[in-house]
Amino acid sequence: MRKSTITLLLCCVLFAAYSQENQSRHSIGAKLLFIDYGRVNSIDSLNITNGLELLYSYRIGNYINLTVPLKVGVANVVGDINNRNITSIDGILRANFLKPDSKIIPYAFGGAGIVAEKSAGSNVQIPGGLGLDLKLGSNTYLNLQGEYRYSMEENRNNLQFGAGFIYRLGKIQQDTYKDGVIDTADECPDVPGLKALKGCPDADGDGVADKDDQCPDEKGKIETNGCPDTDGDGFANNKDDCPTIPGTLKGCPDSDNDGIADKDDQCPDEAGSAATRGCPDRDGDSVADRFDNCPDEAGSPANNGCPVQDTDGDGIPDVSDKCPTEAGTTATMGCPDRDGDGVADKDDRCPDAAGPYAGCPDTDGDGVIDADDACPNEAGLASNRGCPELKEEVKEVLEFAMRAVQFETGRATLKAESYSVLDQIVNIMKQYPVYSLRISGHTDNVGADSNNQILSEQRAKSCYEYLAASGISAERMSYAGFGESRPISDNNTAEGKRLNRRTEFELYIK
Repeated sequence: MRKSTITLLLCCVLFAAYSQENQSRHSIGAKLLFIDYGRVNSIDSLNITNGLELLYSYRIGNYINLTVPLKVGVANVVGDINNRNITSIDGILRANFLKPDSKIIPYAFGGAGIVAEKSAGSNVQIPGGLGLDLKLGSNTYLNLQGEYRYSMEENRNNLQFGAGFIYRLGKIQQDTYKDGVIDTADECPDVPGLKALKGCPDADGDGVADKDDQCPDEKGKIETNGCPDTDGDGFANNKDDCPTIPGTLKGCPDSDNDGIADKDDQCPDEAGSAATRGCPDRDGDSVADRFDNCPDEAGSPANNGCPVQDTDGDGIPDVSDKCPTEAGTTATMGCPDRDGDGVADKDDRCPDAAGPYAGCPDTDGDGVIDADDACPNEAGLASNRGCPELKEEVKEVLEFAMRAVQFETGRATLKAESYSVLDQIVNIMKQYPVYSLRISGHTDNVGADSNNQILSEQRAKSCYEYLAASGISAERMSYAGFGESRPISDNNTAEGKRLNRRTEFELYIK
């Protein structure tokens, strides 16, 4: 028994040393036992012996534990001059007088078990008694217990007193707000609440937690999510269109069961449709029979329920059809719309290309519709009919060409040095295919006006013919001569005369 006592003490030290804030319904324990088979059987000659108990306990509820103790020890029994080794196992129900988180937990217990005696068989015993758990740490308790064990065999009744430790396993079930619901199971762990509502508050006391209560300050019903239902029709007042009259249609009655509440039904005693505000409509033309001049023939509301004429069969009555003899669409009030852009062909500037701008698209997105855009696939300026503005270097070439294109004196024959300049204009014309070219010839005031007029025109024509021979379409070019009629400088000086002798090249968009 000395070894058993030392073992128990070591177990107790380990329990205390490893006590942490872990706790669950499961517990284990160990106790040193003092066993008396003498006094309860009126045999004074039998001494008190010792034993060791190891136990497992499961907490069924706050006040009930199921415990299974396993005991080994020696017993001083009548008829045996030597102590007898005994082993027992019990099934015990323990009733706690205080909650599991109390510092002192007194309890009573009772159960049944079997005790085996070495070389002497076994006997059934009925244990019962009282005990006390004293909290030492978060998970560790000092356990003191006394029990009386009634045996089914003669002279085997006994008393046992145990002292030891209980260790609870697992995580502590914290209840921060002491509302009877542990934090891990508390649906509202940040506020105190009611145990019945899993730890959540219920301000209006209607049995619906505030977090689920759509009317937390008004007492209501669980069925209506905590909101009052004055007429008891299952619709909360805040969702009931008729809160004081029971009904099935958003809380309102529907006497004729046509799906339209009586309050909105112009014929509450006759089933009808929504289109006719609850009134019958035999021909289904959305005109109530009482307003339908042709109740048995589907017609049009605009024609008091009677059929209307539709000559082109486009579904738009002739009276409303702007093109009554041509099938069209509703969007275009009965007129054709080939490209389907909602603009009637007769008003559509681009009837074969859908677009939002007077029926036209703006393909390049430059703000100029394709119908007005000379460059519909290239973003440009509105002032330039939707085409990009000429680059500065192009303008410079044209300005340079006005001076650089040279002719034989008094003749319309191009000098060789003019070819490279005109070739640059050819490249520009190819780079800007939507542009046209206007060629203007000018002279100084030397010679007769008529001769100067003819010479200027011939020189402009020479440039025109060179460009045409270089692949530029004649349709994109024009030429004219202005003689000495448009000077840009003073003809009284040599420099002025030189400047006035010029050929101008002007790119424009038709």
